[in-house]
Amino acid sequence: MRPPPRPLPPRSWPRATPLVRALMTVALASLPLLCGCAPVPSSAPEIGGGVVEPPRPADAVELPAAPGSATAPPDSCGDPLASLRPTGQQPAPGRMPAGSTMERIQQRGKLIAGVDQNTYLMGFRNPLSGQLEGFDVDMVREVAAAVLGDRDAVQFKVLTSDERIPALERGEVDIVVRTMTVNCERRQRVDFSAVYYLAGQKVLVPTSSDADGIEDLGGRRVCATKGSSSLTNVAAAPSRPIAVGVPNWTDCLVMLQQGQVDAISTDDTILAGFAAQDPYTKVVGPRFTTEPYGMAVPRHHEDFVRFVNGVLERLRADGTWAAIHRRWLGDPPAPPEPVYRD
Repeated sequence: MRPPPRPLPPRSWPRATPLVRALMTVALASLPLLCGCAPVPSSAPEIGGGVVEPPRPADAVELPAAPGSATAPPDSCGDPLASLRPTGQQPAPGRMPAGSTMERIQQRGKLIAGVDQNTYLMGFRNPLSGQLEGFDVDMVREVAAAVLGDRDAVQFKVLTSDERIPALERGEVDIVVRTMTVNCERRQRVDFSAVYYLAGQKVLVPTSSDADGIEDLGGRRVCATKGSSSLTNVAAAPSRPIAVGVPNWTDCLVMLQQGQVDAISTDDTILAGFAAQDPYTKVVGPRFTTEPYGMAVPRHHEDFVRFVNGVLERLRADGTWAAIHRRWLGDPPAPPEPVYRD
């Protein structure tokens, strides 16, 4: 099954053919008839000797220095990828053990899951149906089916990268499945499942760019979302790029299209979605980090961690993981092997 039509990022225009550009210009020129405002020139006008710049996404900030370590000291949590082993036979959907985290979800009738709506192929809102879709969204649905027997028994809560951990700590969501890298720093605040996807950080640039990787972006502006390990990795890169933090990944694409940043750097899964949306961009360079994704749950919910890991064991074994990968991301590699600490 093919993915749905490519959505366009909010607040941005795609690069268009000359005919489409002409139609856009005509449409813009007609706006004053409706709002009583002056026509908008096709090029940035000079006002008072200056040039009017395109608006920046809300809350965009430049971080010339690393905002903190991407990971805690290596010995602070042992192997950060080691999760809790599933125990015993998985309970049947709708028959969760008494007093368990899963029973509380069952009694509510919905799994509350934090996801993205701005990352094409991983977690995005289909512009035709208005529904949330993608690899991560399908993984959430499998967890809901395992607890409640219904893949649609999910209440989605859209989160930015920066909102993921606070939402778990406040108990607003049962689980977050949102391209979230497992590391020691995060494990001090939330618990993680075994790794369900292995990504790596790369760079996206306009097709006209001469940059071949992060090493060529010294002194240039490189965009990533606030609260992501990608932003920390950009700010800490030896080539010393200028890290630009924004709330959502689509904000990065808007800034790249408007020439306000020179590149976007994050996991290759996310960049693949951007390249699919905008044919005037390209992914360059090798992976310069490894980004193992885990499903995050609130601390001290060990029974739910073990249950989720049991779900992942089944998805790997029965081919469901491969089918979901093929649907959204193409031919699947072997799924990540789980690592357990008990």
